[in-house]
Amino acid sequence: MSAGAVTGVALLGALAGWLAVPLAGRYLPRASTPATSLVPPSPSPSPSVPVPSPSPSVPVPSSSAVGAAVRTGGPGRTPGRVTLTAVGAVVFGGLAAARDGDPALPAYLLVGAIGLVLALVDLACLRLPDPLVALAAGCGALGVFVAALVTGAAGGLLAALAGAALSFGCYALLAVLPGSRLGFGDVKLAAALGLPLGWLGWSALGLGLILPHLLNGVVVLALLATRRVRRDTALPFGPAILVGAWLAVLLA
Repeated sequence: MSAGAVTGVALLGALAGWLAVPLAGRYLPRASTPATSLVPPSPSPSPSVPVPSPSPSVPVPSSSAVGAAVRTGGPGRTPGRVTLTAVGAVVFGGLAAARDGDPALPAYLLVGAIGLVLALVDLACLRLPDPLVALAAGCGALGVFVAALVTGAAGGLLAALAGAALSFGCYALLAVLPGSRLGFGDVKLAAALGLPLGWLGWSALGLGLILPHLLNGVVVLALLATRRVRRDTALPFGPAILVGAWLAVLLA
């Protein structure tokens, strides 16, 4: 692929990163409406008897508040919008340069765009919404199916299905181990990404299974060393799965 074509795809990725912020806001928790008391106040309370004030409601972060954190890189450990735009450009440009001539490239780009939104939501509220994971899985499956039709590689399609099954099995096993902090959102995301990784081959699938844990370990150690988190702090794992899969595609 020419440098101009890679640049064009990278600009498309920058647009995907810019749009990921408002899209992620649709999947962030809504603010709860404070409950009001149904018991009317006493018309003339005795001045000698103190009247307790109503308990303050527990604040719940609204989608706009968390969205503001996403845009500014504030609370919630989320990157700023400019940073995410640059990340989108790097993700798309890297995929275009590494998978030149691969008929499944459009599927990788679609999954990458959805992955930007998933990473934002997971960073903001430790959640991987099922509709987004299902959309990523559907785009990956459709892209692999079309690529198999174009190339006539039926064996590659079977390898892709085996990759999804193996990824699901490995992550499900890890999720049920005692003391595991993996959620089943992580399990489903790993299975969705295992499909296109299986299409690329067993080496790509192996890297996609191993790299997320290595990357997450480095990040956790760095955060512990700088005392930004404690040992019992819950951290998102979805971004590590996504970055590991992206690196596996580049290195395959």
